[in-house]
Parts: sequence; structure tokens; C-alpha cells
Amino acid sequence: MESGKSKHLFDLHHHVMSIIIQHKQKYGFWRTQTGVINSLFSHVLKNNDLTSTAGYDAIIQYHNEGKRTCKEVEDFLKARAGIEEKYAKDLLGLSKKVCGHSEMNTLKRSLDIFKLQMENVSLAHLQLAQSMREEVKKLEEFRERQKEARKKIEQHMDALHKQKVSQFKKTLDSKKTYEQKCRDKEEADQNVYRNTNNSKNIEKFNAKAQQAKLNSEEADRSYQQNVSTLGNIRDEWLKEHMNACEILEKQAIERINFVRNTVWTHLNLLSQQCVTSDELYEEVRKSLEQCNIQEDIDHFVNLRRTGDKPPGALVYENFYSGQRASLATPLAPQMPPPVNRREALPVPGSPSGGPIYSTVQDTEYSVVRH
Repeated sequence: MESGKSKHLFDLHHHVMSIIIQHKQKYGFWRTQTGVINSLFSHVLKNNDLTSTAGYDAIIQYHNEGKRTCKEVEDFLKARAGIEEKYAKDLLGLSKKVCGHSEMNTLKRSLDIFKLQMENVSLAHLQLAQSMREEVKKLEEFRERQKEARKKIEQHMDALHKQKVSQFKKTLDSKKTYEQKCRDKEEADQNVYRNTNNSKNIEKFNAKAQQAKLNSEEADRSYQQNVSTLGNIRDEWLKEHMNACEILEKQAIERINFVRNTVWTHLNLLSQQCVTSDELYEEVRKSLEQCNIQEDIDHFVNLRRTGDKPPGALVYENFYSGQRASLATPLAPQMPPPVNRREALPVPGSPSGGPIYSTVQDTEYSVVRH
């Protein structure tokens, strides 16, 4: 039974919302002669059954679904912010790793700028994650505000519905009592009429008829009073129902607009992050444009220069040829030339008639000649 009622409300809800959308697209808001904007909810969510709450239930279900949508969008954006934060932290850790530590000159400068800008990109993504969470917080606060405002309306309307239903049942009961008392009066009058000639019981029948008349009149007054009270309750309920419809429709408009703007802002943040990242990447590209290949090669050559002459060719030396040459002509040890500290002594001459001394240069230096 409950599932059938839920399905009926679900179908009614979608039918009503389709009507509202059609009227919105065709007419927009309805305006009275006083210029007051009337709620479409209050115009198309009516019912002939005084105790029916089908239209009101459809509105409440619509808002519950809207609240669920807000929560789903919150959870989605929270998860997206978490992904952004994790990516930023991973990128920040990557930017701290060694990259081109042994490189030199212009390429090293470009790689250093590359790492620096990667760090800046990671910080920008961290800021993006924080901005996303701020937007989620705004949506959460908006949802809670609407929830509290709608809670007051629902409590007030539920009380009016219960009062209306209770008075309606009371009125129906008084109507049944009134109708029964009227039938009792008619029956008592018929008894009086039929027993007119019965002098013995005529007074008894007249007394019953008189009492039945009093009872019917009392029931009539009670019935009329209940109908009047129900009318007052209905008027109050209808007034509050119109106000509630206007407030709830305003909430629905605000919710749709807020969720739409939240998603729009989220996408703007992502687009801005793309622009920021590209600006940081552009700094790296500018540095790479300044990277001079020939200059880096020249820098390496000048820094690590070892000489410009290659080593000579290695000559083959026969082991045995070297031995025969050394045996045939023993090499005298080469002594360094003596250092003359003074002039050479003169060669002594022989006095006339004296002995002749031989010098070292003479082959027969040991022979003394006279």
C-alpha cells in the first residue's frame, strides 16, 4: 500500500514539475493586478479533496530530491578537491627530486627553472584545492540554511494539516449525528401522527417528539458550528498553503541558481588553473629558448681541456735486436759534462835543454824523453 502511494506521489511530482516548466517557459511568473508575483506551485498543485496533501507532498518530495542533489554535488566537489590536493602534493614531492644535478651551463639553468616552476604549479594546485573546498563550504551552508527554513514551514503546515483533518472528521461525525437526530425527529413526529387517537400514549409520544426535536436542533447547531470552524481552519490553511508554496518555490529557484553557479565557479577555477599553469610553463619554455647547445659544448671543452696534441705512434722494438746491439757496443754510462768553475790550467811547457814531459794526449805519455 505504501509503495503504491509513493509511486503515485512520484508520478504526480514529475507531472506537476513538467507543467511548471511549461508554464515557466511560456509565461514566466504570473502577476496579479497588484503586481504581486504568485507562485506557480500554488496554482497548479491544488486538489478538490479538502483532506488531500498530494500537491504539498509533491513539493516536499521535490525539495527533498533537491537537498539530495546539493549533497551529491558537495560530495563530488569534495572528492575533486581531494584529487587535486593529492596531485599537488605528489607534484611537489617530484619537484624536490634531483633532475640534471650534473648538468652545466645553459641547460642546467633551464632544468633548475623547470623544477622551480613545477613546484610553483604544485602550489597553485594546492590553492585550487583550497578554493574548491571553500565553494563546497558555501554550498553546504546554503543547504543547511534552506533546510532550517523549510523545517519551520513543514512543521507549521503539518500542524495545520492535522488540525484540518481532525476538524474535517469531527464535522463529518457531527453531520452523521445531525442526520440521525433528524431521522429520529421525523420518526417521533410520525409516531405522534399515527397515535393521535391514542389518548393513553399521546403525551408520551409528544414528549419523545419534543425531545427528538431538541436533540435535532442541538445536533444542527453543533454541525453548523463544526462546519464554520472547519471553514475558518480551511481559510487559514489555504492562506498558509499559498505562502508556503511561494516560499518553497523561491527556495527551489534559489537552489537551482546556487547549484548552477557553484558548478560554474568550479569550472572557472579549473580554467584559471590551466591559465596559471601555462604561464608557469611559459617561463620554462623561455628558458629553454635561451639554452645554447654550442655554448654548452664550448663550456665543457674549456672546463675539461687536457691538451691539443695527440700521443705519438708506438714503435715496434725487437727484443733480440736490442740485445746484440748492446753486446757489440757496450754503451758507456753517460755522465753529465763537468761544470767548469774556473778557467782550464795552461799546459806546462818544457824549458830549453830540460826534460820533455808528455801530456795525456800523447800516446806515449809515460816515456820520459831527454
